[in-house]
Amino acid sequence: MRLLTRSRLQAVKTPRSKRAADFDHAVAEFFMRIALEEAAKGLGRTSPNPVVGAVLVKGGRIIARGHHKKAGTAHAEVVALEAAGSKARGADLYTTLEPCDHYGRTPPCSLAVLEAGVRRVFSASSDPNPLVSGKGLNRLKRGGVAVVTHVLKDEADALNRPFFKMMRTGLPWVTLKAAVTLDGKIAAPSGDSRWVTGEASRAWVHRLRDQVDAILVGANTVRMDDPQLTTRLPGGGGKDPVRVVVDSHLKLSPGHTVFTQRSPARTVIATLEDPEGRRARRFLAQGVEVWNVRAKQDRVDLKAVLKRVKKEGLNHVLVEGGAGLYGTLLREHLADALALFLAPKLVGAGGLTWAGELGVKDMAHALAVKDLTMEKVGDDVLLRALL
Repeated sequence: MRLLTRSRLQAVKTPRSKRAADFDHAVAEFFMRIALEEAAKGLGRTSPNPVVGAVLVKGGRIIARGHHKKAGTAHAEVVALEAAGSKARGADLYTTLEPCDHYGRTPPCSLAVLEAGVRRVFSASSDPNPLVSGKGLNRLKRGGVAVVTHVLKDEADALNRPFFKMMRTGLPWVTLKAAVTLDGKIAAPSGDSRWVTGEASRAWVHRLRDQVDAILVGANTVRMDDPQLTTRLPGGGGKDPVRVVVDSHLKLSPGHTVFTQRSPARTVIATLEDPEGRRARRFLAQGVEVWNVRAKQDRVDLKAVLKRVKKEGLNHVLVEGGAGLYGTLLREHLADALALFLAPKLVGAGGLTWAGELGVKDMAHALAVKDLTMEKVGDDVLLRALL
């Protein structure tokens, strides 16, 4: 439970009127940040739905909170309302996404808010889903509930970038993650890449895996590194994402760790080969799914793979190698974000460059990134940017 300072508390407890305009912006942002913390608990677990958090406040105190845990379960607002019970009457509701107003796998949140007698609703993001898009807020206004929108909108929008992109384009959000030396190499001339970065960076990656829906890698990464592609957090726990391996002609051995290791997550191989052919049957026998996708220059069309990923209800894809995969996704403008770990090491010209061929002929046509941030992770530096 969180308690505001006396001055801020007074602003919440004794509003000048019930009009939506009469509120303290600092107070609203204070509680919305807590709602955002709730929403983040659902990262990697709610697809194809967005992550949403909700907080109920009365008398300057939080009386209930909730987040959407999984598609098909109660939405965040309903979780909080049910936890509050009769105390919700006259309370303020802070929600990171506008309440829904349609019957899907669950009833409309707008009706639950009205029935609970909530006084005011503060929302952050607008929902691009045409089934929602302002309808819930309009119902609340008609029902006499004061509504305030776009509180910490940018922060809330950033949390749901994968969902928003999926609604706009029909494709998942794609994050490229690479560990490179200061001269941009992901492996030594021998192909050895263990380890480019330190333990702190590798632990960070496991936390990221816990928050995405799928990991995508190329066949050469599996062949050279034999990765597990699972989430290994301290003390256990965490969620394994769906593992998707791109192998255009099924040349990989089904004995690689990613195919043999037991995990609650599905393992998929995307290929041009017959999904019922002899090569495919070796993987099917181990419980690996085989997706047959269209070709592009005798290779798997990565856009087709991403469309299939979206069809499977997966909003956020983390790409972990290799250079050919990174290069194709960048060239075809299919990547959205970059998480690049820079290790304090040098390999030289013989090492493998992380980005592969981008088709850039001069600096004027170099691919640009935006919103670049940097942070120290152990001995490494993490660069994050949007593409």
